Amino acid sequence: MDTPRHTRIIGIDPGYDRCGFAIIERDIARNETLIHSECFETTARSPFLKRLHDVGSRFAQLISIHKPTVCAIEKVYFTTNQKTAMRVAEVRGVLLFLATQHKQTVFEYTPNEIKVAIAGDGSADKKQVIFMIPKLLRIEHTISRDDEYDAIATALTASACIPTTPTHSR
Repeated sequence: MDTPRHTRIIGIDPGYDRCGFAIIERDIARNETLIHSECFETTARSPFLKRLHDVGSRFAQLISIHKPTVCAIEKVYFTTNQKTAMRVAEVRGVLLFLATQHKQTVFEYTPNEIKVAIAGDGSADKKQVIFMIPKLLRIEHTISRDDEYDAIATALTASACIPTTPTHSR
């Protein structure tokens, strides 16, 4: 039996207005390659249930296309806008359901855990994290939204934290 040589990880910065997705592949030597990243946006005029459906559908598409076996999702904390916090929690619920339905191993990371993994400092600001990402991973396209960087950072955090035993073969 062949030993799997790669691990595919999907990182998610959850949201219903904008949702960041990133797929990276890590080989046995822990070299990481960005396979895909995007900031998926929903239509602000659409009802919330339509937006929830659209985010879930896009996630399911990405799973079908890229076949990740690990899902890393950011834990989101809000202290000011409770309505937004509830909506993002609902999006996370849909995404976590789909990840487990597709038999992905799920890891959840706080923003501070991600900052430590990427910038080496839990109090790093967004600019410091964005500055570090291209130093850790080759990015061959223009990224215009922080949500996409956050998804890449979340995937890289999982790659740094999970064991070296791969869970995906090509």
